[in-house]
Amino acid sequence: MVEVVGIRFKKAGKIYYFDPGELPVEKNGFAIVETARGVEYGQVVIGRKQVSENDVVFPLKKVIRLATEEDSEQVHMNKIMAAEALQVCQDKIITHQLDMKLIDVEYTFDRNKIIFYFTAEGRVDFRELVKDLAFVFRTRIELRQIGVRDEAKMLGGIGPCGRILCCSTFLGDFEPVSIKMAKDQNLSLNPVKISGLCGRLMCCLKYENDNYESAKESLPDVGQHVVTPLGRGRVVGLNILERLVQVDLPEEGGMIEFALEEISEMEKVN
Repeated sequence: MVEVVGIRFKKAGKIYYFDPGELPVEKNGFAIVETARGVEYGQVVIGRKQVSENDVVFPLKKVIRLATEEDSEQVHMNKIMAAEALQVCQDKIITHQLDMKLIDVEYTFDRNKIIFYFTAEGRVDFRELVKDLAFVFRTRIELRQIGVRDEAKMLGGIGPCGRILCCSTFLGDFEPVSIKMAKDQNLSLNPVKISGLCGRLMCCLKYENDNYESAKESLPDVGQHVVTPLGRGRVVGLNILERLVQVDLPEEGGMIEFALEEISEMEKVN
């Protein structure tokens, strides 16, 4: 087992583990750590805890120190400078007539690098743009192309449910979402109704999927023949959440709904 703390660098960003050492690192505090892209400022969202060695990537980097007021002010200043850099870059994109959409700009904590996030339909030759930006800012420049889901996460917005987007508030990672999840939940397969602002399937389709899958295991399949208190019939529909089975009973004049417990026998269709 290894003692770690979980630190997040962006709101709803991925959580990374670090070794707190002897420092009094506490949950909801801020700390300075070393990452792959340099020294960074992050919030402790998971306090000290023991985790399995299989759950961390070694070598585990140490927390350098606790953050100070000066560090907080530097982060604030970095955001102001990033807003100015965004406008400069936008002007340069127009000058070079590049087919790309600038989404966000971020300074690393130590201002050793500026990262420009953009979307584009295909590959973009931005070599001249990078040269111009490096000449203006006199620091390392990185242009990073992102997908539509990341764009929605960065920009935020209101989803079809009327709430702020999950990805921009609490989802650290994007999990795979499939059309099968919508089918299992008996949702409309109209793309407009099951797609988020990003144009992809809504992340919330994943939330209840495990419950639906476990519930379906105890229910008969549509098309399966079952024996009910009113006779033998064929399953034509399921109400998974309420564990109800809709059975077609020709002798009774049509479809009748039964609780799962009322079905005494189920047999597969050959």
